[in-house]
Amino acid sequence: MATDEGDAMGDEGRRRRASDERASGERASDERAEPAAHESRAAEPAGPAARQYRAAELADAAGITPRTLRFYRERKLLPPPRREGRIAWYGPSHLARLRTIAALLERGHTLGGIAELISAFECGRDVGELLGLAGAAISVPWQEEAAVRLTPAELADRFAGEVTPENLTASLDMGYLGVDGDEIVHVSRRLLDASTALVRHGVPLAAVLAAGREVRAHADALAGTFTELIRTHVLPGLRPGEPATAAALTELRSIAKTVMDAEITMALDRRVRTEPAVWLGAHGAAGEPGPARPG
Repeated sequence: MATDEGDAMGDEGRRRRASDERASGERASDERAEPAAHESRAAEPAGPAARQYRAAELADAAGITPRTLRFYRERKLLPPPRREGRIAWYGPSHLARLRTIAALLERGHTLGGIAELISAFECGRDVGELLGLAGAAISVPWQEEAAVRLTPAELADRFAGEVTPENLTASLDMGYLGVDGDEIVHVSRRLLDASTALVRHGVPLAAVLAAGREVRAHADALAGTFTELIRTHVLPGLRPGEPATAAALTELRSIAKTVMDAEITMALDRRVRTEPAVWLGAHGAAGEPGPARPG
C-alpha cells in the first residue's frame, strides 16, 4: 500500500512537473512570439467603446475553432493579444484580421500566401515587390483607389442609423472596411463617397452593400473577359522586362476601362429613358395616369 501511494505521489509529482514545464514552455513561446506585447497594448484602444474578447470568444465571433485560432497565431497571421497577467485579450482588429483571412481563403488563397500579403501590408511593401516584379518594366503602378481613415464616430456620421453589426460585418467580409487600431479604413474614397450619396438619397446601406456585391461579381467577369483577350492575343508577342511591354499593358488597361465606362454609360442612359416612364405609368404622376408599360 505504501508503495502504491508512493508511486501515485510520484506520478502526481511527475504530472505536475510536466504540467509546469508545458505551462513554462507555452509562456516562453508566447514571450518569443510576442516580444513587444506593450506595443499590442497601444494598438488596441482602451475604454468601454472597444470590445475585448478572450480567445474562445474571439474564435466564436469569427466562426472558427479555438484550435484554428491558436494555429493562426503560431503562423503569425494574427498580431499578439494584449495581456493582463495570464489573460490574453483580443480586440476588433483581431476579429477584422480573422474575417479578412476567411475571405481570402474563400477566394482560393493559401495560408502561406495570406501570410505574405499580410506581411507586405504591414511592412508597406508593394504588391509588385511581393510578386518578385520589383524593378521589372511590367510592374506599373495601377492602383488608383485612395484609402480613407475614419473614426467610428465619423463613420456613424456618414451613415446615420445605418452602422449596424450586420452592415459592418458585410463591409468587412467584402473587404471595404478594415480596422487599424482605433481607426476604420475604407479601401476606396470613390466607393465611400458613392455609398454615402446613395444612403443620403434614401437607399438603405444594406441594399447598397448587396448591390456592391453584385456589381463586384459583374466587374470581375468583365475584367476576366479583357484579361483573356490580352492573354490570348497580346501577351505571346510581348517580352517581360522591356519598356514597350509596360507601355502596351498600360494602354490596354486604359482601353478596357474606356470600353467598360462607355458600355455602362449607354446602359444607364437606356434605363433612364425607360424606367422612369414605366415607374410613373405604374404609380401615376401628380394624380394623372402615366404612360403604360411597353408591350
